[in-house]
Amino acid sequence: VAELVRAVKDVGLEACVTLGMLADGQAETLQRAGLDYYNHNLDCAPDFYGEVISTRDYQDRLDTLDRVRGAGVKVCSGGIVGMGESRRQRAALIAQLANLQPDSVPINNLVAIPGTPLAEKEKIDNFEFVRTIAAARITMPKSWVRLSAGREVMSEAPVLARPVSSRELGNDAAPRDASDAG
Repeated sequence: VAELVRAVKDVGLEACVTLGMLADGQAETLQRAGLDYYNHNLDCAPDFYGEVISTRDYQDRLDTLDRVRGAGVKVCSGGIVGMGESRRQRAALIAQLANLQPDSVPINNLVAIPGTPLAEKEKIDNFEFVRTIAAARITMPKSWVRLSAGREVMSEAPVLARPVSSRELGNDAAPRDASDAG
């Protein structure tokens, strides 16, 4: 991966990777290769984490983010809303992120994929999604708040996108089913 980061840097681009949990020394290796950003989302509030993740604990995520920041790499960390969490749990996610003050904060609205464990979760109201983004913007004024998955909500009402720093465009990266891929 370090070699790929160097190749990206050699052509004058910023490099951002998502590689999951990092052990001691790995963030430093990536930093020496020239990595600009490391993306590692918290996903949700600490008290909801066990409802959606069973392979690791919340502290593992925080430890990885500490390693990244300690190595001098910019932190990209956000979460996913609409996984069945309460409004209070969405607020707790934003509070946790605000305490970390990541350089970049992607806010994702769950894109339910048929056949997955979260496929039947009730979608959150569009305005609730916008409130979550606005709370992120207010509590992290120096961070780039990015609208990622679920951005079609903003397409329906562009004025609602005002709190975000950027939006990802296009849907080709994550088709909802085989018929969308073609």
